[in-house]
Amino acid sequence: MLLPWARGLGARCLSRQLPLACGAPLRERAARGPRRRREGEGAAGGLVLGIYSSEKDEGPAQFTSAGDAFDRLVSGKLRELLAVCGPPLKKGKTRIFHGLHQDFPSVVVVGLGKKNAGVNDQENWDEGKENIRAAVAAGCRHIQDLEIPCVEVDPCGDAQAAAEGSVLGLHEYNELKQKKKLVVTPQLHGSAESEAWQKGVIYAEGQNLARYLMEAPANYITPIKFAEQIEQKLRSFSNVKVHIRPESWIATHQMGAFLSVAKGSAEPPIFLEIHYLGGANTNDSPLVFVGKGVTFDSGGISLKPSSGMDAMRADMGGAATICSAIVTAAALNLPLNIIGLAPLCENMPSGKANKPGDVVRAKNGKTIQVDNTDAEGRLLLADALCYAHNFNARAIVNAATLTGAMDVALGSAATGVFTNSSWLWTHLYEASILTGDRVWRMPLFEHYTKQVTDCPLADLSNIGKYSRAGGACTAAAFLKEFVTASHWAHLDIAGVMSNKDEVPYLRKGMAGRPTRTLVEFAARLSQDSHNTK
Repeated sequence: MLLPWARGLGARCLSRQLPLACGAPLRERAARGPRRRREGEGAAGGLVLGIYSSEKDEGPAQFTSAGDAFDRLVSGKLRELLAVCGPPLKKGKTRIFHGLHQDFPSVVVVGLGKKNAGVNDQENWDEGKENIRAAVAAGCRHIQDLEIPCVEVDPCGDAQAAAEGSVLGLHEYNELKQKKKLVVTPQLHGSAESEAWQKGVIYAEGQNLARYLMEAPANYITPIKFAEQIEQKLRSFSNVKVHIRPESWIATHQMGAFLSVAKGSAEPPIFLEIHYLGGANTNDSPLVFVGKGVTFDSGGISLKPSSGMDAMRADMGGAATICSAIVTAAALNLPLNIIGLAPLCENMPSGKANKPGDVVRAKNGKTIQVDNTDAEGRLLLADALCYAHNFNARAIVNAATLTGAMDVALGSAATGVFTNSSWLWTHLYEASILTGDRVWRMPLFEHYTKQVTDCPLADLSNIGKYSRAGGACTAAAFLKEFVTASHWAHLDIAGVMSNKDEVPYLRKGMAGRPTRTLVEFAARLSQDSHNTK
């Protein structure tokens, strides 16, 4: 049955386009393409609108404020179309409508789930924010597939989450392909929450920077090229200083563990040091971020299997996330001081490379027996953590794609956090609830320390005595031997390095996690009383 308003031209739109709105394959919709603008019309774009599920199993769904306003603009046609189009939209599902308004040739309605969704204590995240991110990302991708160059996005009651979903959801690394997807620019629909929207854009762009650096081939992101990329991103900020330290500086500072890894590659190592002075007093104790920066990890003499080795271009994920977090903090003008430290090198097999059984000396004088050259990240971090203690830090947080054991333990659900500070853990945990990029506390027991200190030739072994048992925990225990600060956290991000389909608002590829959690953590720290507890 045709609705009264659908007779004439409207009937054509319904009879031809309603089946598309009710689930025809997206490739079929894309093949038809967007409606061409008629002469004299304004700039046309896509529109993404949210709709909440009914609080009860039955009953009508509820538009957001923006959805209600648009429905009134088209005389109730959107609501009527949804009513005849099938069952109510479930969380994360979408429906596309064409020809409702000349300024928006395609309108995507996205399911947001329950309106009152909030913090889910079982899932350890804000479910409402996650629903918005996922739904908006799906809607924006539909617009991109229709090759519409701009899209306006309903803030859905949380403009920051909507902006994050749209910018993260549209990102794809295609720098080296001749055929690229159309670049779609998401914009806020309306102006009521523009400040929150812009904040979300900045958060998402920070994570996308980390994704870009991690995804790029290792011959494009060498240690020096990584450092130059970050320097270029920070060049416009007057309160940021970037130091690209060469191999001679590293040797002068007696970073023997770091250099032992770097010597196996023809690419010279770099120690990247960033100072962001956002605090009211530049002498205030800084937050220090440290990130593992192995721009390609072959495993060295303890060579990795060839299958999947290409993914080890992202073994600098720790450096990528902490540097991207600082770029984001600078863009947000966060009122605190941050120092970023990233030891950058490749881990390659050669006549100069570390050999299993070699003993090297770290910056603090401790000797390390290298029983496995594929446990190289902790050697870089050992020297960088020692250096981090020069800055009277409020807290030291390091991030590293450190162990496959962490992927086995937690998968991609959360970053594993090992810390000696409950105060620090609380801030990280609460930040992760807001971002949806979760963290989970792991044990830092003396039980594991004994397994790395019981070593025949040196003070420490770079792998645990029982090898495969508790590998993520023994790696953290090893790092603890280079920390004297009372507020330190080690984030093992190996499990969250890449995304297949687990996070719906991230496409397949390197994930750039947990950049937004690091930024939110820094923001919370800047609002704290300037006193650790």
